[in-house]
Amino acid sequence: RRAAASTGSLSTMRLDPSDPTSRSFRDAITAELAAFLSAKSAALADVSPALTELTEVAADFASGGKRLRPAFAYWGYVGAAGDHDVPAAIWPVISAFELLHAGVLIHDDVLDQADSRRGRPTVHRRFEAWHRSSGGHGDAAEFGRAMAVLLGDQLLVWSDELACGAGLDPESWRRASPYWHRVRTEVNSGQVLDLWAQYQVGSDDTLGAEQIAAKVLEEKTSRYTVQRPVQFGAAAGGAGDDALAALGRFGLVLGRAFQLRDDLLGVFADQEQSGKPAAGDLIEGKRTVLLARALDGLNQAARRRLESLIGTPLTDDQIAEARALISSSGAVDQVESLIDADYAAAAAALSECELTEPGYLALTELARQCVERTF
Repeated sequence: RRAAASTGSLSTMRLDPSDPTSRSFRDAITAELAAFLSAKSAALADVSPALTELTEVAADFASGGKRLRPAFAYWGYVGAAGDHDVPAAIWPVISAFELLHAGVLIHDDVLDQADSRRGRPTVHRRFEAWHRSSGGHGDAAEFGRAMAVLLGDQLLVWSDELACGAGLDPESWRRASPYWHRVRTEVNSGQVLDLWAQYQVGSDDTLGAEQIAAKVLEEKTSRYTVQRPVQFGAAAGGAGDDALAALGRFGLVLGRAFQLRDDLLGVFADQEQSGKPAAGDLIEGKRTVLLARALDGLNQAARRRLESLIGTPLTDDQIAEARALISSSGAVDQVESLIDADYAAAAAALSECELTEPGYLALTELARQCVERTF
């Protein structure tokens, strides 16, 4: 059921709900982040000109990406309030989700010791190269990691400053801010659970490997990518409790489908396709639902062989062998079935929401993009 869109004067930018992450939308987010980081660069330069390296790297790193989190927040707002008179404060407040995302990705790449992101060197590798080109003292790699951790921390702090200082009207902020504060805790909790699973410490002995992987998925990705951003936007737009609960169900299952697709891409996508190393999840030892299903579906000898390939540098032949083992286990087809089921559940939950037509159309398209993506 969808409510009629609200009436009023046209916004300065009317977006097409059939293309919810359009170039215009992504450019608007990029412009918000660039303006914010430029102001921060000027403030840091007053302390030391060298500190502007932080904002330069941050601005470059934050300039790319699909902008899914701001999109879910924006169209959640439109779904509740309509696409007329979208307040100017919506743009910086939803951009804060992208700044949070950038900080999380920088930390994630440090933890994973990743060399590339979106086809370019990761932030810690950039700072490592800067150390070498500057003739710095000490270990360049250690310097790069330390700088990346500090920049990631700074972006997490700045994301809160951007959200809280965006100027959203007090009542909208009162309704929406709980979702902003929750997501910042949830994504960090998910990172911790992911490390526990990867290193096989701190885990709940009562849970199986797939249950642990599913919990990591929910906290680290599902809530942070879809559920909280869409609830934040809808709450800011005045959505009622029933709509927020339905969007919560929508976001949780769609976010799960998004990450399950990511798990498949993390094993089977080529580097040219994903911008990250081929089979990066296997090399990093990620304990995903896909891997749990694969290990459960193999005989003892094949299981031992796959375990021996996880969490180690792999040659092209070893990558091919690991992929073949996972495919032969039946896990790929099982995960595809899980994605289909979650996608259907997301569509059902969305149909229960009373949303404006543009909001409904845009969220439906975003859901499709989440499950059908190839990178």
